[in-house]
Amino acid sequence: MMSYNPANERMKRQYFAYLTDALGHSEQSIDAVAKAIARFEAYTRYKDFKAFHVEQAKAFKRELAEQNGRRSGAPLSKATLYATLTALKRFFWWLAGQPGFKSRISYADAEYFNLSVKDTRVAKASRPARVPTLEQIRHVIHTMPATTEIEHRNRALIAFTILTGARDGAIASFKLRHIDIAQGCVDQDARDVRTKFSKSFVTTFFPVGDDIRRVVEDWVEYLRRDKLWGLDDPLFPATKIAVGSGFRFEVVGLDREHWSNAGPIRKVFKEGFALVGLPYFNPHSFRKTLALLGGELCQNPEQYKAWSQNLGHEHVLTTFTSYGNLDSRRQADIIRSMA
Repeated sequence: MMSYNPANERMKRQYFAYLTDALGHSEQSIDAVAKAIARFEAYTRYKDFKAFHVEQAKAFKRELAEQNGRRSGAPLSKATLYATLTALKRFFWWLAGQPGFKSRISYADAEYFNLSVKDTRVAKASRPARVPTLEQIRHVIHTMPATTEIEHRNRALIAFTILTGARDGAIASFKLRHIDIAQGCVDQDARDVRTKFSKSFVTTFFPVGDDIRRVVEDWVEYLRRDKLWGLDDPLFPATKIAVGSGFRFEVVGLDREHWSNAGPIRKVFKEGFALVGLPYFNPHSFRKTLALLGGELCQNPEQYKAWSQNLGHEHVLTTFTSYGNLDSRRQADIIRSMA
Protein backbone atom coordinates (compact mmCIF):
# COMPACT_ATOMS: atom_id res chain seq x y z
CA MET A 1 0.00 0.00 0.00
CA MET A 2 1.32 3.44 -0.97
CA SER A 3 2.59 5.39 2.05
CA TYR A 4 3.59 8.55 0.17
CA ASN A 5 3.13 10.31 -3.16
CA PRO A 6 6.32 11.61 -4.84
CA ALA A 7 4.50 14.53 -6.49
CA ASN A 8 2.94 15.52 -3.18
CA GLU A 9 6.30 15.33 -1.42
CA ARG A 10 7.79 17.81 -3.89
CA MET A 11 4.98 20.30 -3.28
CA LYS A 12 5.21 19.89 0.48
CA ARG A 13 8.94 20.52 0.36
CA GLN A 14 8.33 23.75 -1.56
CA TYR A 15 5.63 24.81 0.89
CA PHE A 16 7.79 24.15 3.94
CA ALA A 17 10.58 26.19 2.36
CA TYR A 18 8.06 28.99 1.80
CA LEU A 19 6.99 28.87 5.45
CA THR A 20 10.60 28.90 6.63
CA ASP A 21 12.25 31.42 4.32
CA ALA A 22 9.36 33.72 3.38
CA LEU A 23 7.22 33.71 6.50
CA GLY A 24 9.89 32.89 9.09
CA HIS A 25 7.98 30.06 10.78
CA SER A 26 9.79 28.02 13.40
CA GLU A 27 10.65 24.35 13.03
CA GLN A 28 8.02 23.49 15.63
CA SER A 29 5.31 25.32 13.66
CA ILE A 30 6.28 23.58 10.44
CA ASP A 31 6.17 20.19 12.18
CA ALA A 32 2.57 20.90 13.17
CA VAL A 33 1.70 21.81 9.57
CA ALA A 34 3.40 18.66 8.28
CA LYS A 35 1.40 16.56 10.72
CA ALA A 36 -1.88 18.12 9.54
CA ILE A 37 -1.08 17.51 5.88
CA ALA A 38 0.01 13.94 6.62
CA ARG A 39 -3.35 13.30 8.28
CA PHE A 40 -5.18 14.49 5.20
CA GLU A 41 -2.96 12.46 2.86
CA ALA A 42 -3.51 9.30 4.89
CA TYR A 43 -7.26 9.86 4.67
CA THR A 44 -7.18 10.27 0.87
CA ARG A 45 -4.78 7.32 0.54
CA TYR A 46 -2.11 9.64 -0.82
CA LYS A 47 -3.98 10.84 -3.86
CA ASP A 48 -2.23 13.53 -5.85
CA PHE A 49 -3.01 17.02 -4.59
CA LYS A 50 -4.02 17.89 -8.15
CA ALA A 51 -6.97 15.50 -7.74
CA PHE A 52 -8.29 17.52 -4.80
CA HIS A 53 -12.03 18.09 -4.64
CA VAL A 54 -14.09 19.94 -2.06
CA GLU A 55 -15.88 16.69 -1.19
CA GLN A 56 -12.56 15.40 0.16
CA ALA A 57 -12.36 18.38 2.52
CA LYS A 58 -15.95 17.92 3.70
CA ALA A 59 -15.52 14.18 4.26
CA PHE A 60 -12.17 14.68 6.00
CA LYS A 61 -13.75 17.14 8.44
CA ARG A 62 -16.37 14.56 9.40
CA GLU A 63 -13.73 11.84 9.75
CA LEU A 64 -11.48 14.06 11.87
CA ALA A 65 -14.33 14.95 14.22
CA GLU A 66 -14.84 11.25 14.98
CA GLN A 67 -11.18 10.48 15.72
CA ASN A 68 -9.75 10.04 19.22
CA GLY A 69 -6.42 11.30 20.48
CA ARG A 70 -3.65 8.69 20.66
CA ARG A 71 -2.61 9.59 24.19
CA SER A 72 -5.90 10.54 25.82
CA GLY A 73 -8.21 8.21 23.92
CA ALA A 74 -10.81 11.00 24.04
CA PRO A 75 -12.30 12.71 20.97
CA LEU A 76 -10.09 15.38 19.48
CA SER A 77 -10.73 18.80 20.97
CA LYS A 78 -12.24 21.61 18.96
CA ALA A 79 -8.91 23.45 19.27
CA THR A 80 -7.09 20.51 17.64
CA LEU A 81 -9.67 20.33 14.87
CA TYR A 82 -9.35 24.06 14.27
CA ALA A 83 -5.54 23.99 14.16
CA THR A 84 -5.44 21.00 11.81
CA LEU A 85 -8.05 22.34 9.39
CA THR A 86 -6.60 25.84 9.42
CA ALA A 87 -3.17 24.44 8.47
CA LEU A 88 -4.78 22.54 5.57
CA LYS A 89 -6.78 25.57 4.46
CA ARG A 90 -3.62 27.68 4.23
CA PHE A 91 -1.77 24.94 2.40
CA PHE A 92 -4.42 24.52 -0.27
CA TRP A 93 -4.78 28.28 -0.56
CA TRP A 94 -1.05 28.37 -1.34
CA LEU A 95 -1.41 25.44 -3.77
CA ALA A 96 -4.14 27.28 -5.69
CA GLY A 97 -1.58 29.85 -6.76
CA GLN A 98 1.14 27.43 -7.87
CA PRO A 99 1.86 26.50 -11.51
CA GLY A 100 0.00 23.35 -12.49
CA PHE A 101 -2.66 23.85 -9.78
CA LYS A 102 -4.32 27.12 -10.81
CA SER A 103 -6.69 25.33 -13.19
CA ARG A 104 -7.42 22.52 -10.74
CA ILE A 105 -7.83 24.20 -7.34
CA SER A 106 -9.54 27.53 -6.69
CA TYR A 107 -8.95 29.73 -3.69
CA ALA A 108 -12.59 29.17 -2.72
CA ASP A 109 -11.97 25.42 -2.52
CA ALA A 110 -9.69 25.95 0.47
CA GLU A 111 -12.58 27.51 2.40
CA TYR A 112 -14.21 24.08 2.70
CA PHE A 113 -11.69 23.27 5.44
CA ASN A 114 -13.39 25.83 7.72
CA LEU A 115 -15.04 24.63 10.91
CA SER A 116 -18.57 25.72 11.61
CA VAL A 117 -18.93 29.15 13.22
CA LYS A 118 -20.10 27.52 16.45
CA ASP A 119 -17.15 25.09 16.65
CA THR A 120 -14.73 27.88 15.77
CA ARG A 121 -15.99 29.94 18.72
CA VAL A 122 -15.48 26.96 21.01
CA ALA A 123 -11.99 26.32 19.63
CA LYS A 124 -10.89 29.94 20.07
CA ALA A 125 -12.51 30.51 23.45
CA SER A 126 -10.00 31.67 26.03
CA ARG A 127 -9.58 29.59 29.14
CA PRO A 128 -8.28 30.69 32.55
CA ALA A 129 -4.54 30.14 32.68
CA ARG A 130 -3.13 28.14 35.56
CA VAL A 131 -0.66 30.39 37.34
CA PRO A 132 1.38 29.49 40.44
CA THR A 133 1.44 31.90 43.34
CA LEU A 134 4.72 33.31 44.56
CA GLU A 135 4.16 31.45 47.84
CA GLN A 136 3.85 28.12 45.99
CA ILE A 137 7.04 28.79 44.05
CA ARG A 138 8.91 29.75 47.22
CA HIS A 139 7.68 26.55 48.91
CA VAL A 140 9.00 24.45 46.01
CA ILE A 141 12.40 26.18 46.10
CA HIS A 142 12.85 25.74 49.85
CA THR A 143 11.66 22.13 49.79
CA MET A 144 13.91 20.94 46.97
CA PRO A 145 17.08 19.17 48.17
CA ALA A 146 20.47 20.65 47.34
CA THR A 147 22.88 17.93 48.44
CA THR A 148 24.42 17.08 45.07
CA GLU A 149 25.48 19.60 42.46
CA ILE A 150 22.66 18.40 40.20
CA GLU A 151 20.12 19.13 42.96
CA HIS A 152 21.84 22.45 43.64
CA ARG A 153 21.49 23.36 39.95
CA ASN A 154 17.85 22.32 39.78
CA ARG A 155 16.86 24.42 42.78
CA ALA A 156 18.75 27.45 41.45
CA LEU A 157 17.10 26.95 38.05
CA ILE A 158 13.59 27.41 39.46
CA ALA A 159 14.74 30.34 41.63
CA PHE A 160 16.38 32.03 38.64
CA THR A 161 13.22 31.67 36.55
CA ILE A 162 11.04 33.58 39.02
CA LEU A 163 13.85 36.05 39.77
CA THR A 164 14.25 37.04 36.11
CA GLY A 165 11.14 35.85 34.26
CA ALA A 166 13.42 34.49 31.53
CA ARG A 167 11.97 32.04 29.00
CA ASP A 168 13.14 28.44 29.20
CA GLY A 169 14.85 28.62 25.79
CA ALA A 170 16.91 31.59 26.97
CA ILE A 171 17.73 29.92 30.29
CA ALA A 172 19.17 26.92 28.47
CA SER A 173 21.59 29.19 26.58
CA PHE A 174 22.74 31.66 29.25
CA LYS A 175 26.47 31.84 30.00
CA LEU A 176 28.03 33.04 33.22
CA ARG A 177 29.01 36.25 31.46
CA HIS A 178 25.36 37.19 31.13
CA ILE A 179 24.58 37.42 34.84
CA ASP A 180 25.81 40.29 37.01
CA ILE A 181 25.22 39.50 40.66
CA ALA A 182 26.60 42.84 41.89
CA GLN A 183 24.21 44.86 39.73
CA GLY A 184 21.40 42.35 40.14
CA CYS A 185 20.65 41.83 36.47
CA VAL A 186 20.95 39.43 33.54
CA ASP A 187 21.87 40.47 30.00
CA GLN A 188 19.61 38.71 27.50
CA ASP A 189 21.98 39.24 24.58
CA ALA A 190 20.46 37.72 21.44
CA ARG A 191 23.92 37.12 19.98
CA ASP A 192 24.40 34.33 22.52
CA VAL A 193 21.00 33.82 24.15
CA ARG A 194 17.98 32.23 22.47
CA THR A 195 15.55 35.07 23.17
CA LYS A 196 12.13 35.40 21.55
CA PHE A 197 12.34 37.17 18.17
CA SER A 198 16.12 37.48 18.78
CA LYS A 199 15.50 40.59 20.88
CA SER A 200 18.23 41.84 23.23
CA PHE A 201 17.41 43.47 26.56
CA VAL A 202 18.60 43.62 30.17
CA THR A 203 16.45 42.23 32.97
CA THR A 204 16.90 43.52 36.51
CA PHE A 205 16.10 40.94 39.18
CA PHE A 206 12.45 41.17 40.16
CA PRO A 207 11.66 41.93 43.84
CA VAL A 208 10.52 38.44 44.74
CA GLY A 209 12.48 38.07 47.97
CA ASP A 210 16.09 38.06 49.18
CA ASP A 211 15.82 34.34 49.99
CA ILE A 212 15.15 33.48 46.33
CA ARG A 213 17.89 35.81 45.14
CA ARG A 214 20.33 34.21 47.58
CA VAL A 215 19.72 30.76 46.05
CA VAL A 216 20.81 32.10 42.65
CA GLU A 217 23.79 33.97 44.11
CA ASP A 218 25.00 30.82 45.90
CA TRP A 219 24.76 28.86 42.64
CA VAL A 220 26.78 31.41 40.66
CA GLU A 221 29.39 31.56 43.42
CA TYR A 222 29.60 27.75 43.43
CA LEU A 223 30.30 27.65 39.68
CA ARG A 224 32.92 30.40 39.83
CA ARG A 225 34.66 29.60 43.12
CA ASP A 226 34.32 25.83 43.56
CA LYS A 227 34.10 24.70 39.92
CA LEU A 228 36.46 27.45 38.66
CA TRP A 229 34.27 28.01 35.60
CA GLY A 230 34.80 31.01 33.35
CA LEU A 231 32.58 33.58 31.66
CA ASP A 232 31.87 31.41 28.61
CA ASP A 233 30.71 28.40 30.60
CA PRO A 234 26.96 27.74 30.88
CA LEU A 235 24.98 29.24 33.72
CA PHE A 236 22.84 26.09 33.90
CA PRO A 237 24.91 23.24 32.44
CA ALA A 238 23.56 19.97 31.15
CA THR A 239 23.77 16.76 33.14
CA LYS A 240 26.82 14.63 32.38
CA ILE A 241 26.10 10.97 31.66
CA ALA A 242 28.88 8.37 31.60
CA VAL A 243 29.45 4.65 32.00
CA GLY A 244 29.67 3.88 35.70
CA SER A 245 31.35 1.14 37.69
CA GLY A 246 28.51 -1.25 36.89
CA PHE A 247 29.02 -0.68 33.16
CA ARG A 248 25.75 1.22 32.99
CA PHE A 249 25.08 4.81 32.02
CA GLU A 250 24.62 6.99 35.08
CA VAL A 251 24.68 10.63 36.16
CA VAL A 252 28.20 11.72 37.10
CA GLY A 253 27.82 15.48 37.51
CA LEU A 254 27.69 18.61 35.37
CA ASP A 255 28.71 18.47 31.72
CA ARG A 256 30.07 22.01 31.18
CA GLU A 257 27.90 22.16 28.07
CA HIS A 258 24.60 23.88 27.41
CA TRP A 259 21.34 21.98 27.15
CA SER A 260 20.43 21.64 23.48
CA ASN A 261 16.79 22.51 24.21
CA ALA A 262 14.43 23.39 27.05
CA GLY A 263 13.06 19.86 27.55
CA PRO A 264 15.26 19.04 30.58
CA ILE A 265 14.29 22.36 32.19
CA ARG A 266 10.59 21.49 32.02
CA LYS A 267 11.40 18.10 33.53
CA VAL A 268 13.11 19.82 36.49
CA PHE A 269 10.00 21.93 37.02
CA LYS A 270 7.70 18.91 36.83
CA GLU A 271 9.75 17.00 39.40
CA GLY A 272 10.08 20.03 41.69
CA PHE A 273 6.34 20.65 41.92
CA ALA A 274 5.57 16.94 42.21
CA LEU A 275 7.94 16.76 45.20
CA VAL A 276 5.63 19.02 47.23
CA GLY A 277 2.39 17.54 45.87
CA LEU A 278 1.52 20.50 43.65
CA PRO A 279 0.33 20.29 40.03
CA TYR A 280 2.91 20.96 37.35
CA PHE A 281 3.44 24.58 36.37
CA ASN A 282 5.66 25.09 33.33
CA PRO A 283 8.45 27.71 33.24
CA HIS A 284 6.39 30.12 31.13
CA SER A 285 3.69 30.29 33.82
CA PHE A 286 6.22 32.07 36.05
CA ARG A 287 6.06 35.04 33.68
CA LYS A 288 2.33 35.25 34.35
CA THR A 289 3.05 35.15 38.09
CA LEU A 290 5.37 38.11 37.67
CA ALA A 291 2.84 40.00 35.55
CA LEU A 292 0.21 39.64 38.28
CA LEU A 293 2.76 40.64 40.92
CA GLY A 294 3.53 43.76 38.90
CA GLY A 295 -0.14 44.67 38.93
CA GLU A 296 -0.06 44.57 42.73
CA LEU A 297 3.23 46.39 43.30
CA CYS A 298 3.31 49.07 40.60
CA GLN A 299 1.85 52.38 41.80
CA ASN A 300 1.95 54.45 38.59
CA PRO A 301 2.21 54.03 34.79
CA GLU A 302 5.98 54.60 34.78
CA GLN A 303 6.56 51.74 37.22
CA TYR A 304 4.32 49.41 35.24
CA LYS A 305 6.13 50.34 32.02
CA ALA A 306 9.47 49.50 33.66
CA TRP A 307 8.03 46.19 34.90
CA SER A 308 6.75 45.39 31.40
CA GLN A 309 10.10 46.17 29.77
CA ASN A 310 11.83 44.03 32.37
CA LEU A 311 9.80 41.08 31.02
CA GLY A 312 11.02 41.93 27.52
CA HIS A 313 7.75 43.44 26.32
CA GLU A 314 7.90 46.44 24.02
CA HIS A 315 4.29 47.38 24.72
CA VAL A 316 2.63 47.61 28.12
CA LEU A 317 -0.58 46.17 26.68
CA THR A 318 1.23 42.90 26.01
CA THR A 319 1.86 42.53 29.73
CA PHE A 320 -1.55 43.84 30.66
CA THR A 321 -3.69 41.73 28.31
CA SER A 322 -1.68 38.58 27.62
CA TYR A 323 -0.12 38.03 31.02
CA GLY A 324 -2.11 40.06 33.50
CA ASN A 325 -5.48 38.31 33.42
CA LEU A 326 -6.78 37.64 36.93
CA ASP A 327 -8.09 34.25 37.95
CA SER A 328 -11.76 34.11 38.93
CA ARG A 329 -11.03 33.96 42.67
CA ARG A 330 -8.83 37.08 42.61
CA GLN A 331 -11.39 38.82 40.44
CA ALA A 332 -14.12 38.04 42.99
CA ASP A 333 -11.95 39.25 45.89
CA ILE A 334 -11.37 42.62 44.20
CA ILE A 335 -15.05 43.13 43.40
CA ARG A 336 -16.09 42.26 46.97
CA SER A 337 -13.50 44.64 48.40
CA MET A 338 -15.19 47.49 46.54
CA ALA A 339 -18.50 46.95 48.33
